[in-house]
Amino acid sequence: MLFNIFLNGSGNFLIDLLMFVFILLALTMAISVHECAHAYAAYKLGDASAKYLGRITLNPKAHIDTTGLLFLLITGFGWGKPVPFNPMFLKNPRRDSALIALAGPVSNFILAIILAIIYKFLPSGEVLLFSLIKTLVFIVIQYNLVLGIFNLIPVEPLDGFKIVAGVLPHDLAIQWMQIRPYGLWILLILVFTGTTEKIMTPIFAVVSGLLGI
Repeated sequence: MLFNIFLNGSGNFLIDLLMFVFILLALTMAISVHECAHAYAAYKLGDASAKYLGRITLNPKAHIDTTGLLFLLITGFGWGKPVPFNPMFLKNPRRDSALIALAGPVSNFILAIILAIIYKFLPSGEVLLFSLIKTLVFIVIQYNLVLGIFNLIPVEPLDGFKIVAGVLPHDLAIQWMQIRPYGLWILLILVFTGTTEKIMTPIFAVVSGLLGI
């Protein structure tokens, strides 16, 4: 991703650098909102573990894993600091674990919707400041959609895996959890073969169309 900006960008170093900064800001915001939502959901469902660790915050310092963010910028595949929760404190561990997982992607979609509404009312024209703000908002919308859609892929360690485990009947959920140890390898294969991109592109196109961006 980082290399694409500078190798296949506009050819203007300052513009490409600005785009890189905007993407960094968008990713930081998307990850922070996503992880904060996990922490808040866990707290509301009975587990205060994340609260005690200071994870119910939008402060990026609480959520950004430097190595994960660097990988995300370079390869398009990365991670934030996972939000811990203890199923023992949840009233319905399987269902509530799924709800905690779902909270992350949903928060990204909600932010994207809010920003899409704001985007429509932002002035456009030749004023540089307005143009920069509108570009940044557009990029933040895009990356929140990407993060939300990506995390719904039902492969461990993504949220989609836990969501599926929570909605399956008990016997099927037990069988589903048996593939958990192989999840990371499956995900890496999907990412580096371009399968995730093929899955996400049409979904992204539909959602973007609904938002009118």
